[in-house]
Amino acid sequence: MVGATLTAVLLLVPSANLPEAAAAAGPRPAAEPAAVSQAEDWTPPLSTRGRWIVDADGDRFKLRSGNWHGASGTWNGSGDTEDDANHHAGENSGRMPLGLDRAPMAEIVAGFREIGINSVRLPFSNEMIHDSRPVTDDSVAANPALRGSTPLQVYDAVVRELTGAGLAVILNNHTNTTRWCCGVDGNERWNASRSTAAWESDWLFMARRFRDNPRVVGADLYNEVRRNIWDDPNWGLGDDHDWFAASQRVGDRILTEANPHLLIVVEGINWTGVPVDGFPHERPTLEPARGLSHTLVDSGKLVYSAHFYDYTGPNHSGATGTGETSDPRYRDLSPADLIAVLNRQAFFVSAEQDRHFTAPVWISEFGVGGRAETGQKPRAWFENFVDQLIRTDADFAYWPLVGRHDNRQGNGWALLHWDAEGRRMGLYDGDDWRAAAWTRLIRAEGRTGPVAPVAEWSMLSPDHGDFVQSRRMRALPDWDSGARKSVCPDGQRLLGLAHTGNRGLCSDVSAGALWAPAGGHEVVVDERHVRPGGDWASGYTKLQCADGQFLIGYSVRGAAVSAALCATAPAGRLGTSGRTVWFDRGDNRGPAAKGGDFAYGRYKGQCADDEYAAGIAYTGRVGSARTPDALYCRKLG
Repeated sequence: MVGATLTAVLLLVPSANLPEAAAAAGPRPAAEPAAVSQAEDWTPPLSTRGRWIVDADGDRFKLRSGNWHGASGTWNGSGDTEDDANHHAGENSGRMPLGLDRAPMAEIVAGFREIGINSVRLPFSNEMIHDSRPVTDDSVAANPALRGSTPLQVYDAVVRELTGAGLAVILNNHTNTTRWCCGVDGNERWNASRSTAAWESDWLFMARRFRDNPRVVGADLYNEVRRNIWDDPNWGLGDDHDWFAASQRVGDRILTEANPHLLIVVEGINWTGVPVDGFPHERPTLEPARGLSHTLVDSGKLVYSAHFYDYTGPNHSGATGTGETSDPRYRDLSPADLIAVLNRQAFFVSAEQDRHFTAPVWISEFGVGGRAETGQKPRAWFENFVDQLIRTDADFAYWPLVGRHDNRQGNGWALLHWDAEGRRMGLYDGDDWRAAAWTRLIRAEGRTGPVAPVAEWSMLSPDHGDFVQSRRMRALPDWDSGARKSVCPDGQRLLGLAHTGNRGLCSDVSAGALWAPAGGHEVVVDERHVRPGGDWASGYTKLQCADGQFLIGYSVRGAAVSAALCATAPAGRLGTSGRTVWFDRGDNRGPAAKGGDFAYGRYKGQCADDEYAAGIAYTGRVGSARTPDALYCRKLG
């Protein structure tokens, strides 16, 4: 959920409450869309193909999700934690998913199915993982079998109930400490209240814990990374606040050390800068991915995510009073301007195909007040935002699913609410203005069925250290000790390089996997494979692969090229005719180059889709930093 970013006062974002099941307080309309709520048949695990999420059969699986919050905390940060008055909107979750004091777990989950979702984003805190205090009997009054359980054991039971009902579960590390998010609260970053090493260890623990449950399909790495009082998070600076580097590293660790089946969900940056007029401040969201995108060790596992609420804005923290600026909120934008901003901040990732950043975008939080919301602007924003989700066929998760009500009064953001007697107030009781928009969203036509495999395009960015994304090479000894090494994911080949900045571009376009299963690799540091009469870059040092080999990586020392990494292809897959692609004085990527700008502001060279890179040329002349000047591009066989 979204909160104030820099302000000393925590901005409390209304949470939503959702499930419906048994007796509801109030009449229900005859046209309640129960049929919409049937979870479709699907086969785990999930992966991605371009901008689509697919199941194990290659069929599109659209995340029609909701957030079941509570295990990440509802305490506001002061006062007795057992006093409901000290929890957001008076909704004390008891350190576990909300509502277990008021309704049986099975009833809550049945409500999710009833309103049409097929997946649940399930927040947790790092503190919850280690919390050994049993939950109180009162907090699980409607689920007495959970008495004496720790919060983590309750979380386990909730996961079992959800997945047993056929729903997919995405684990979400929402907060460090078990308290309401998201202000200046000690939860601003993944390492705000604990070390990065401890955060990574917690993720490995959670990924392993649910490895044998195939319907646990994703790891949402951290929620709403934002500024604390003194410092901003960043995307690529290589320091302790670098969200790009931290998410890249833990994502790879989850896939290689804990659970290779999980989707890795990376949310954009939620806030940087001081929210005061005259000072720079913004909500970058996913815009940084255009210039620096993740390349996981396993292609087809990355999902990007973003959050949008009406009261925030591209340069508005969402605060009222302290921390409020004169910038427009999203609800202040015209429909056309709203679409333009949303596309710029997030939806471009799935809209633009064949880019290094192309991936599914999951809007993992959006929501609005329900029955009590009478404001014209919030209501219009919600309708317009739902239109955007439908127009883009986007994956989504409403915030939140479950809430409390007292005589049909309360927080109101949830889609399903229960009172103290266990009576449910649901979205389709006939008096919730959101029902029509929600039905339109759930029933919207979108892509279904098989999704054909697509070409993968991946960025290499050894900016601050090794960027070896090949499982095969990770299992082998260091092939250029002391240098920063960069290697394409298995199944891809190097196609592009930047003249400066060390960036590279990989793909499997036109050829698929080329590295022979039993084939080896060679580290090339000299011109041993340049044939007599085959000087393709006269006067330049040439690191060329042998015939039958292709480039999968390179290493650098500082800015200078150190070595080329070549892999052996099966016989007949590689041709030998070639050309030199110079890029020392300007871009040379061809008229229809795919992959996108993988080194913004730098000169770049790129082989054609039907070629492979077989060599790198550079010069050590005075004034040169031994950076790449040319690629030797050969035709595929």
